[in-house]
Amino acid sequence: MLLIGLLLLIAGVILFLVARKQREESGVPAGKIIYSDTGRWRRNDRPLFSNRYRLTGKPDYLVRQGREIIPVEVKSTRLRGRRPYASHVMQLAAYCLLVEDVLGVRPSHGILKYADTTLRIEYDQALRGELLATLRAMRRASGRRDIPRSHDDPHRCRFCGYRDACDQALD
Repeated sequence: MLLIGLLLLIAGVILFLVARKQREESGVPAGKIIYSDTGRWRRNDRPLFSNRYRLTGKPDYLVRQGREIIPVEVKSTRLRGRRPYASHVMQLAAYCLLVEDVLGVRPSHGILKYADTTLRIEYDQALRGELLATLRAMRRASGRRDIPRSHDDPHRCRFCGYRDACDQALD
């Protein structure tokens, strides 16, 4: 009986350590996962929607840490020591704004998980202001037909979902 108890204890410790390692590798911080859009966990098909900001989105994870809710966005690309992509930071900031408006809890930060690193992005007044300015600029441009492309990256252009319809595609 003592041997069975000892074996169960060892198995429990091993399972705990494996689960902790998987969580660390996923980039999801400690806390209770309250929302997931990754399909690995209970898939949530309902996006967050803010009528006030006319914004909707589905973060990969929302993690509750005490009273705080932390958005987590997982990217399959490698960062290779560079700074995070501005578009990824804006996407994460949008999720922070959605959490703030829809759930009534302003996050202090969000997490960007790349294939090779995990970054904590502070959700401060400067980032919030940059996001709101970007949303205003996007709305002003939404009715225009003559918007020039906003990059010079042939790799990004080559894999763009709008490449077939774009008259500014890079070759």
